[in-house]
Amino acid sequence: MTQPTHIRRVPATFRPLLLDLFSCAGGAGAGYARVGFDVRGCDIADRPNYPFPYHQGDALSYLTQLIATGEIRRYSFVHASPPCQHGCALTVGTNASQGWGRTHVDLVAPTRELLDRTGLPYVIEQPNGRAEIRKDLTLCGEMFGLGVIRHRNFELGGWRIERPAHMPHRGRVRGYRHGRFYDGPYVAAYGNGGGKPTVPELQTALGIDWTDVREELTEAIPPAYTEYIGRAGYALLYARRLGEAA
Repeated sequence: MTQPTHIRRVPATFRPLLLDLFSCAGGAGAGYARVGFDVRGCDIADRPNYPFPYHQGDALSYLTQLIATGEIRRYSFVHASPPCQHGCALTVGTNASQGWGRTHVDLVAPTRELLDRTGLPYVIEQPNGRAEIRKDLTLCGEMFGLGVIRHRNFELGGWRIERPAHMPHRGRVRGYRHGRFYDGPYVAAYGNGGGKPTVPELQTALGIDWTDVREELTEAIPPAYTEYIGRAGYALLYARRLGEAA
């Protein structure tokens, strides 16, 4: 498989293994790989565009198996993006008949329960509209100069990170609202109609070039988000390693 151009090569001296649950097409995994993590994914759907080795199957069943067999000890960090359709304001009542995505079941609580059992530092990612998640960190595309707003919240288990200031938006999201077209510096990274961006525009706005499947792009988080998170997580693990070696 071709290495995505947005995944930069890093030294092989310290490559902690990261488990990317509900991995979709790899938006989150790519950001962690940029800073030095060795990424392994898991998703219930067939993801031929996923740029790292992955297990196809139910993420929670797979995590349960890893815990039961002790294989989870191979990993140093876990990222989880449980399906958000259960509580996301953009999807409730709108996507039920489209056939894309998963059943609208709340998986945040069982995901957190299993992640706590691993004893590993972890991240749970969700969009706005989820009361169940602790918002330890909120990131926005404007913080990274991207062409999407795409607010995402992150709950951090077993560690902490500096919270960056939210940047004022430079304008509107481009597209139609109630029959009127609005221009703006951001594209709407969801849906198909209403002046939505082309696939190349989505790829550019998100910083993703290894998949051209619209549904995968509209589900993905920008790798810049997890590059920011991963840099802090990597530093934490490296400091722990140095402490153990002292």
